[in-house]
Amino acid sequence: MKNIIILIFALVTISSCAQKKPNIVFLFADDAGYADFGFHGSKVMITPNLDKLAKQGVRFEQAYVSDPTCGPSRAGIITGKYQQRFGFEENNVPGYMSAVSAQDGIDMGVPVEEVTMADYLKKEGYATAFYGKWHLGGADKFHPTKRGFDEFYGFRGGARSYYPYKNPPKEILNKLEEGFGNFKEHEGYLTDVLAEKSIDFIERNKEKPFFAFLSFNAVHTPMNATPEDMAKFPNLTGKRREVAAMTLALDRACGKVLDKLKELGLEENTIVIFSNDNGGPSDKNASDNYPLSGSKSNHLEGGVRVPFLMKWPGKVKANTTFKNPISTLDLLPTFYAAAGGDVSSVKDLDGVDLLPYINGKINKRPHETLFWKKDARATIRKGDWKLIRFPDRPAKLFYIPGDIKELKDLASLEPDRLKEMYKELYEWELTLERPRWMLKKSFEKVDIDRMDKYWEIDKKKEFNVNQKIKN
Repeated sequence: MKNIIILIFALVTISSCAQKKPNIVFLFADDAGYADFGFHGSKVMITPNLDKLAKQGVRFEQAYVSDPTCGPSRAGIITGKYQQRFGFEENNVPGYMSAVSAQDGIDMGVPVEEVTMADYLKKEGYATAFYGKWHLGGADKFHPTKRGFDEFYGFRGGARSYYPYKNPPKEILNKLEEGFGNFKEHEGYLTDVLAEKSIDFIERNKEKPFFAFLSFNAVHTPMNATPEDMAKFPNLTGKRREVAAMTLALDRACGKVLDKLKELGLEENTIVIFSNDNGGPSDKNASDNYPLSGSKSNHLEGGVRVPFLMKWPGKVKANTTFKNPISTLDLLPTFYAAAGGDVSSVKDLDGVDLLPYINGKINKRPHETLFWKKDARATIRKGDWKLIRFPDRPAKLFYIPGDIKELKDLASLEPDRLKEMYKELYEWELTLERPRWMLKKSFEKVDIDRMDKYWEIDKKKEFNVNQKIKN
């Protein structure tokens, strides 16, 4: 009897320890504007749930993605390292690409040799699930359930209707899929459906640690908003009204998940992250990246700096800000360390565990240097200085703290710094793999033109503001 009691006590202790591992919920938006949230000062958007999350945790002032477009940004997040290191340099939307290797169409994806954040968390005993937009390869070998996720509900491609298709597309990329190969259109509005599916997963796994990656396609095109949500913005018109309504739905869906965690008593033992995959494409969905210049697809701050919130009760102080640059590459090591994994044993990551930096145990920047690259375009941020290399003009140099809009090119005033940073950028490029596919040059021109358009708009705005001040 004594031995039985000891055994029961041991099992209870093991179970208790296992439950000390925090649950992880990653709320991930798509193509949202930097300024389109109440916690970033928007007076137009209605985002009460995310605003509340910001007050309950840490808001990161300088959070960066590893690429200003959807697919590569996700590839960096899922692996915790620069996606260019395994050849995922360009977007993976068939039709936009020119293959330069054996990979083409749906065979473009994160190589199966790469270890994902779900792989790492499964090793630590987590139930794992992915909901929404995948965009990391359409072929079966890249399927989420073959990349560490126990469950999947969503679509493999980059964009689809928020409403069910009456005649689903023949290609598998943007069909709704549950599990592996079970294609069936949803009922209702997709943003709400994804939240409901995530909640179901949380309820079924509340007794053990879980990882839910909720990858919304909101607010990516097509511009599909419900009439009910549109009615909340009578003073807006056109795409701006639609993106406001779609953002409201995004916030509502996030709120449902957060409310469920609280209802189930899981809130205190759950890490919640909210972020976005790249800057908003203002010309496509009327998103607003103010006060940042640029947009999706370019290396200006408006293309690569994103909203980022983190809540972890008892671990990070509520209603605080973290001012130093971080990267979404940091998500994988942060999650893995929180799950009890030994990050120091993983030698092939570019991200870091953020917690020691947030709590002041490490009193320096998580990253002294950050890189971006797409074909001939490339960028390096070193400390507070940022160099952008272009294919059609001389490189520019900016001092970010004093010029967040990147309107004051200091290249001619800092020739030695320019040369040093240019060399470091080039040396980093020498460590990368050859791209597995390339963006068609016609689309590369679109990206450059988009950058110039919004850069010029910001220059004019700044000039007008300065003139008013003088007058």
